Amino acid sequence: MSKISSQQPRQSIEGLILRCIVGPVFVSEGIQKFLFSDTLGAGRFAKIGLPFSEVLGPIVGTTEIVCGVMILLGWQIRSFAMPLIAIMVVAIVSTKVPMMLDSGLWTFLHESRTDWAMMLGCVGLVLIDNNQRRFREDASSRPMYDSLAKTQSEKGH
Repeated sequence: MSKISSQQPRQSIEGLILRCIVGPVFVSEGIQKFLFSDTLGAGRFAKIGLPFSEVLGPIVGTTEIVCGVMILLGWQIRSFAMPLIAIMVVAIVSTKVPMMLDSGLWTFLHESRTDWAMMLGCVGLVLIDNNQRRFREDASSRPMYDSLAKTQSEKGH
């Protein structure tokens, strides 16, 4: 049993850095959707034409706060990064793509830089979490393989 736990990795420094970047930004943005709902929450959603903006604003704000906090705490990172990726995809498609069509590529690239950074930060968290999960699964199956190999060698195989 101790062999399994000694092979399990601690949180990677890359994951910790990404969590400390992504988590606070989403928590802050979620809070601001409530504090400044006319410009950053429901009012903004209505302005860009999203349906049910009065309901959607608080839902998105709450999602950003909860997921951001959970990412900061390092709890179920992949599960909480996925909704944030979805939010960022919607943000880019609903606000930045029309901007590109109206104002051009360079304006789009400039205005969407934070959206891309936050979305890719969440993608990085998902990938890091998947790699650590795979390592844990490999480590937990290794002792069983080792005991099977030892049994077979004792039998002369």
